[in-house]
Amino acid sequence: MLVPLTRQKFEQVVPLIATGLQYKYYWGKFSNFLQRLLISVVAVVVILLVIVIFKLEFASIVFVVGVISAFFWLWYPVFQASMRNLQCRRYKYGGFFRGRVLDWWITDQLMGKTETVNSKGELVIIENREKQINLEVGDETGFSIEFVAPLRSAYKVITRGQIAEMVVMSNRSDLSIIEEFSDIYFPSRDLWVSDYPYLRRDFFNEVGRRLREDQQQKPRRRRRRTEE
Repeated sequence: MLVPLTRQKFEQVVPLIATGLQYKYYWGKFSNFLQRLLISVVAVVVILLVIVIFKLEFASIVFVVGVISAFFWLWYPVFQASMRNLQCRRYKYGGFFRGRVLDWWITDQLMGKTETVNSKGELVIIENREKQINLEVGDETGFSIEFVAPLRSAYKVITRGQIAEMVVMSNRSDLSIIEEFSDIYFPSRDLWVSDYPYLRRDFFNEVGRRLREDQQQKPRRRRRRTEE
């Protein structure tokens, strides 16, 4: 089932400003925080040196730039997430898709390589690999997509035939060509499968709930007409 979303609903579900989950995603590990903090410190030092050397008198401008630089470590994850959200919102049309898991499998993805030297002075290449879950989700019309995300222990409850929901994006009003799609939600398990959390989950769940209610009411209406 593929139901077009109004532009208003689409922009509610795909936020412009980073949500808490999106901010957490781009906050990263402690090493990422240290990198941003180092950039902040270096930027503040450079600004102070420029003020001293060139004796700048634009105090208000320098102060604003200094504050922005000092808090780079804090606001940069918001900027990264918001830019990623903007890439999704540039699509003209969005739709709510509900299908079922047709198949799933686990793969081992090479993320990078690190070169080091062992105790014997020999060059050793260490491969950084990450297990990923691959999902094929489709509906009765023959439409299907393949989705890949880092493997989590919570995903062990996923089975073939489970209902899966997501938002799809397109530049065609009939959604005949899907160019991007969001993370996947399994309503029977209240489980999200994702790498990056694209959606405002509270709004998405509300949209899904209303569509489920509408779908349940339609057969009853048809029976009443037949009886009449």
